[in-house]
Amino acid sequence: MEALAYEVIKEGQEDVLRIQYEGASFPPSVESSALCMMDTLDKLIQVPSAQRIVFLQKRTFQYDSNQTTMLREIANVYSHLTKQKKLMMLSIVAPELEGKANALQQVIMYLLKNDPIGAYVELKRLMREQKVLLSKIPIEQEARAEKLYLSMLHYALDLLERTQLIEKLKDQLPGYHLGDRSLYRQIFRPSITPDFLYTRLQAEVPMDSEEIDSYTLENGTSIMILKVPGDIKYLYHVTPPEFTLTEDLYDLLDLAKNVLAEHQPKAEEFLDTSRMRQTFFNIGKDLLMELAEHKQLELSYQEIEKLAAILVRYTVGFGLIEILLQDDRIQDITLNGPIGETPFFLVHAQYDECVTNLIPAKEEGESWATKFRLISGRPLDEANPVLDTELILPGARARVAVITTPLNPLGLAYAFRRHRDTPWTLALFLHNKMISPLGAGLLSFLVDGSRTFLIAGTRSSGKTSFLAGCMTEIMRKFRIITVEDTLEIPVQAFRTLGYNIQPMKVRAALGMASAEMGADEGIRTSLRLGDSSLIIGEVRSLEAKSLYEAMRIGALANVVAGTIHGDSPYGVFDRVVNDLGVPKTSFKATDIIVIVNPIRSADGLHKLRRVISITEVRKEWENDPLRERGFVELMRYNTKTDQLEPTDDLINGDSEILKSIAGNVKEWAGSWDAVWDNILLRAKIKETLVEKAHVLDNLALLEASFVILANDMFHRISDEVREELGFMDTKRIFFMWSDWLNRELKKKLTYGTRSRS
Repeated sequence: MEALAYEVIKEGQEDVLRIQYEGASFPPSVESSALCMMDTLDKLIQVPSAQRIVFLQKRTFQYDSNQTTMLREIANVYSHLTKQKKLMMLSIVAPELEGKANALQQVIMYLLKNDPIGAYVELKRLMREQKVLLSKIPIEQEARAEKLYLSMLHYALDLLERTQLIEKLKDQLPGYHLGDRSLYRQIFRPSITPDFLYTRLQAEVPMDSEEIDSYTLENGTSIMILKVPGDIKYLYHVTPPEFTLTEDLYDLLDLAKNVLAEHQPKAEEFLDTSRMRQTFFNIGKDLLMELAEHKQLELSYQEIEKLAAILVRYTVGFGLIEILLQDDRIQDITLNGPIGETPFFLVHAQYDECVTNLIPAKEEGESWATKFRLISGRPLDEANPVLDTELILPGARARVAVITTPLNPLGLAYAFRRHRDTPWTLALFLHNKMISPLGAGLLSFLVDGSRTFLIAGTRSSGKTSFLAGCMTEIMRKFRIITVEDTLEIPVQAFRTLGYNIQPMKVRAALGMASAEMGADEGIRTSLRLGDSSLIIGEVRSLEAKSLYEAMRIGALANVVAGTIHGDSPYGVFDRVVNDLGVPKTSFKATDIIVIVNPIRSADGLHKLRRVISITEVRKEWENDPLRERGFVELMRYNTKTDQLEPTDDLINGDSEILKSIAGNVKEWAGSWDAVWDNILLRAKIKETLVEKAHVLDNLALLEASFVILANDMFHRISDEVREELGFMDTKRIFFMWSDWLNRELKKKLTYGTRSRS
């Protein structure tokens, strides 16, 4: 497009006015340039439907719908006033007012378009002068023309006073002088992005906002948490490294992106995204060095690598989604349709629901959808309007849900559930107060006892994370098979930690027919793969019957566990039996139901994830486990103490499941005290680990690598003590384990000191 040429495009339900400013003689800024404001108002008169304005000049300058509305109101006032014959022909109607009429027309025809605030102030001045003049004219003297002029001034002023721009600034106008544009800079604050980006970013912090927190990610992204007046949500304000580059580097990236755009990755390349990204990264580095040399730019190796990473992010990658997912404090990211109008929303671990300063464009949303189709091998169209898949990036993993028409009448929408690269542990949950030490000890005992689990809760309650935490209690000598339709369990991390683990990916419950195997067949197949612990990502549909088949087969040999939606043990029973069609007798194969749910604070602004109950399922009932005492709570959450506490049934040893475990161990058979001591020992070990982490200010001790090592040592020491004494002396076991822990921590501290020196 030529300089100042424009086009109107549709983004979602918005008409976007795009104006080319490359080669223009004045800057693309309505707040700083009177000529820019005049040109923009001229175009808004021609395109009254515009809801957003975009200026293009190396970077894109975008004015949101609120700012565009204020400009459009001024354009409408101008258009209306210039069509008023009585006003525009005042000098003809009243020749004696020719001088005043020309002054009024000058304000309306010229000043109103380049300085509407100045036009308002000037009209106020003319009105004051006219009122003074009229007050000096005797009543009996005819002053029809002067009164007509006053009415014209009043009419124009009244229209301007009704506009949002004047309403917002009316109290700041005393002392204003023509040509001062400082007030415009308070109102018009465009989001500015480089040409190679589609996402709009509101770079400036909102006025009157209060900074609550700030931190910087490893990749250099600056994060600010802001409290904004009039909004109950916090603003998660992002400033990525690509927004702090020089103009020369922006030009370099734009050129490189255009060159790389000519190479469209093939569908098969998306099957190995890490290799594809590495290939594009290497090509990008070579290309950037070549272009930099051509443009006579001297760049360091680190700068080239930084630019290449940005280039990959905005070609074969997922743009600013990747930036958001690098923040390990983020739990969920959502983007609603129509894309192009709405910002990213997210759930922050500390600040709950937040709105971001990022608004992706329609083109980006469509590009992501195409990439997710290729990565997953699953359809996304009118016949299949739902796609569940996973996104694996350097330093981040996420589960992705995409919906489109006709399910979403506004087009595409996205939800990202961020997962940790490493598994959660019961020690981490203990640190976060999600579970108590005794609760962690009890679950550790039950996992070692090869029980069958269902971890239930509402959406976003942390079911899958808690399942992964329980998996770290499985000894590394046992094989694990996972069955998931969307890969959420960090299988690669478990493999790196030394586990013998085999993942199985099955067809999504909401997906149509595809080459993938159904979840029910996947579970049956797992039973033919040898002696293994079986972990089901989520029980949703037909696989429920197969899961209970696995539970009945493996109940006394290996852990069988999965997650399911439900807010209580009876809610789980109701869903499994009545919704998923599992016979009541089969449901009895469930040994333990763990309920995890978010607890809201009294002000309603905060959510705390907590284990609400640990319940065993007894076997002696016929129809209704609730009425026939088929459910026995072993631990229950106390809202007053914010703790998961033992029930009398657990303290008194009234647990058939725990007795069943004890019956298979020589040292525990018939001795509840021995079982209880072992549970307390496990609780004390986990509590000690957390205390040491707090004292040393080293939360790495609670991560899976160290927790699993600590678990291994607990089992080895227990075996040594049993061999030596003939029974499990819990005091001696804890003493020996504590001694190992102190030696291990001393070793780490010594190594850390040497490394720093």
